[in-house]
Amino acid sequence: MSELVDDITLGTLSVVANNAMNRTRDLAAYRRALRIDPVAELGPAGWLDLCCGSGRALVEAARPGRRLVGVDLVDFFAPRPPEVEFHVAGLADWAPEAPFDLITCVHGLHYIGDKLGVLARIAQWLTPDGVFVADFDAAGVRGPDGRSLGRHLTSALLAAGFTYDAGTKRISRRGYAEVEFPFTYLGADPDAGRNYTGQEAVAAHYAING
Repeated sequence: MSELVDDITLGTLSVVANNAMNRTRDLAAYRRALRIDPVAELGPAGWLDLCCGSGRALVEAARPGRRLVGVDLVDFFAPRPPEVEFHVAGLADWAPEAPFDLITCVHGLHYIGDKLGVLARIAQWLTPDGVFVADFDAAGVRGPDGRSLGRHLTSALLAAGFTYDAGTKRISRRGYAEVEFPFTYLGADPDAGRNYTGQEAVAAHYAING
């Protein structure tokens, strides 16, 4: 295990700006990756796509009156219509001004440091019946010794109202909540190596509280 870094340092490293995972995915690719139809989930509160890459799926979904917001660490956005709003920001220091009906993140959580902290914040960005779905690798959430948190993690996710499918590596939840996980974030390992996608990923390390 390499020396852990804080999220500010992590944001300066090339591993978090991976351009191979979600740069050109369109709506059809989102439907295949997340097993939902984003457009079918849209309501008045709109769609927030985290780690959106070029934002091509949002641009494709644009219609007058729709609220569509994309956030990515790198300014590599497609030309956008008026309905689409893009932000260059890290998820550790960005928050929306209003909740969303749908929040997605295709392969972006692999490059986040405090993954559980981001999940807790996302739960507060949903409308009461809003949907969140993302790719999530539980093996990338580890204890102080570098070993996976295993059942400690999956039990905590379930208790907090999240659903995790270890087969598809997908996490989801429905509805707003104020979430507090029983872990303390210790830092990130940017040299954790390749995860199930075949790409280099970031591991997040936590101490178990209590």
